[in-house]
Amino acid sequence: MTSTITILAQIVALVRKEFLAMFKEPSSRAILVAPALMQALLFGYGATYDLTNAPYAVLDQSRSAASIELLARLDGTGVFKRVATLTSSQQIAGVIDDGDALLVLSIPSDFEQRLASHQRAPLQLILDGRNSSTAGAAAGYVSAIVTSYNQSLSGATQGITLERRAWYNPNLESRWNMMPGLIAALSMLQTLLLAALSVAREREQGTFDQLLVTPLTPMQILIGKALPAITIGLVQSTIIFLVIRFWFQIPMNGSVWLLYLGLFVFTGAAVGIGLSISALSLTMQQAMLYTFLLIMPLMLLSGLLTPVSNMPVILQIVTYINPLRFGMSIVRRVYLEGAGFSQIAIDFIPLLVVMAVTLPLAAWLFRSRLS
Repeated sequence: MTSTITILAQIVALVRKEFLAMFKEPSSRAILVAPALMQALLFGYGATYDLTNAPYAVLDQSRSAASIELLARLDGTGVFKRVATLTSSQQIAGVIDDGDALLVLSIPSDFEQRLASHQRAPLQLILDGRNSSTAGAAAGYVSAIVTSYNQSLSGATQGITLERRAWYNPNLESRWNMMPGLIAALSMLQTLLLAALSVAREREQGTFDQLLVTPLTPMQILIGKALPAITIGLVQSTIIFLVIRFWFQIPMNGSVWLLYLGLFVFTGAAVGIGLSISALSLTMQQAMLYTFLLIMPLMLLSGLLTPVSNMPVILQIVTYINPLRFGMSIVRRVYLEGAGFSQIAIDFIPLLVVMAVTLPLAAWLFRSRLS
């Protein structure tokens, strides 16, 4: 009995010591509270499939009282926001391709006449299928509005019918939206961690100081650390790309060379962040901890699972410093849409800015170790 009490007392003393050590260190206290609070807030605001902001364009060839009433019902939901009023069918491709509108509602010129004569009045709904979840939700909202409008029509025998067409993803399969984004997302997980551990590992093993006293400049050290990580990231992206293209047979519509140009710039931005983390970390454990704390917000604010447009405005602004958002935008648009360089050039700008900031920052941190 006495020995059992002694063992329990020793365990209690050890537990107490661990708690004291955990809460005594300020950085440990922050790690216990800050990540959970931050991730809970991000998930609460960012990880939502509710459709709260659906930009749409309308091509109203009828310009009748019936079409105006239908559009008023659409605008009055608070979900749909009209961003363009088109004058010809040739303008539809532009607003969908550029991502300005999630959907385009086309109303034919004989819309009111068909309703008045109790004939079927078709509407064409053109959806951006690159994000299947939001496109499906938007189509469901429009269908509900049309159904409600049909019920309000007195004496209508057939009413309005919707003819849907989803561009870049005809069947609105969620896999088509998710899998191309993984070409960037999965490779970033490994690349960021690999870059973050590179300098921290040498510092922990005691070889980093030896590297600093060599004739190599900090910039040469940076390049020597960055190129292997970028190469491995591109190899991993290639493996994921081949699986998506040939195993899951998701067709690719764009240029492979443009895809890899985007992946190279994106991976360079990710490596810059990883090397900055590595230069700041004294041990591999710290580098891994900082990396895992950073990965979750980067993934959540990238648009991989939920569209950026559904997030609060403040979080949408924060996403501009997230390279994964623009890396996935490039991959999805090139892979699914077949976009050319002129259409995705704007997505390269934030990635190049991240590279221009993080890579020199990492080189400066390397240099600061000499002093």
